[in-house]
Amino acid sequence: MRSGRKRRPWAILAACGLLLAGCTNGEMPAGTGAAAPVPAELADGPLTMAVVSHAKPGDAFWEVVKSGAEQAGTELDVAVEYAGDPDPVQQTQLIDNAVARGVDGLIVSMANPEGVKAGVERAVAAGIPVITINSGLEESADYGAITHVGQSERMAGAAAGEAFADAGATKLVCVIHEAGNVGLEERCGGARDAFPGEVENLQVDISNTADARSTIRNKLMSDDEVDGVLALNQAIAVAAVGAADDAGSDVGIGTFDVSTDITDAIASGDLLFAVDQQPYVQGYLPVTLLALKARNGNEVGAGEPVYSGPALVTKDNVDQVSAFTERGTR
Repeated sequence: MRSGRKRRPWAILAACGLLLAGCTNGEMPAGTGAAAPVPAELADGPLTMAVVSHAKPGDAFWEVVKSGAEQAGTELDVAVEYAGDPDPVQQTQLIDNAVARGVDGLIVSMANPEGVKAGVERAVAAGIPVITINSGLEESADYGAITHVGQSERMAGAAAGEAFADAGATKLVCVIHEAGNVGLEERCGGARDAFPGEVENLQVDISNTADARSTIRNKLMSDDEVDGVLALNQAIAVAAVGAADDAGSDVGIGTFDVSTDITDAIASGDLLFAVDQQPYVQGYLPVTLLALKARNGNEVGAGEPVYSGPALVTKDNVDQVSAFTERGTR
């Protein structure tokens, strides 16, 4: 199956991801069209923005987010301070530290929304505008954020589920690599919504990819009905390709997020597809939006998220995307 058939490219909300417009169900949100109030005092000099993610420093995906934020900062005279920690207690402390420093804006991912809720709400109460990114779309507005930049994980999972169905898969394993990450659960849930066959979750540990490879291999060897593996991370996707080789299986493999390893694997036929949420945009756009708010009183999103994806990268379009992954902007 991995070397197999031609697949139809799948792109939910393509206009939303590529044009970076806030998307709704086709109706204008209440209040849209009214001019946003302009702050009494607008910034007219350098700004400082803090980006606080739920990832350890050096994570490949988040390095692209960081790069996007820093590029926007360079262009807009904004100092960007980046920090991250997967422990919600430590992430909250990083948020509180940014608030104490009096940053001009806060950009935060919420893989564990309840765990960082208090910190985000303290930032809002201190008068610091907040934009959430990547994870926490559903809770973003309730916590006081201006908007959310990212993708609906449920919709993205559905895109993956339909892609597997198009490829002819009948039983799918969805590999969760981080316990407690609600976004990963949503991805698997979305795949389950759209995939007509059985979807089974498989837990692995992202910090030990060799063990993850063994766990996936053992699953493939013990259940020959599995003909699809959905990885939710680039490193786990590479581990899944190795596991399939170890097991002598021709299982179809798809993943979330892109990198040079992933585009190479798609081009060679080792991967069916990757769901791209455009992490560079998730860094670049929030810095831009917060700078516009500070200097021009602009409000963007009208209470709705600004979608950066999803869109599928397949063998049909991988050559277009790989040029950008090589320079670190996709």
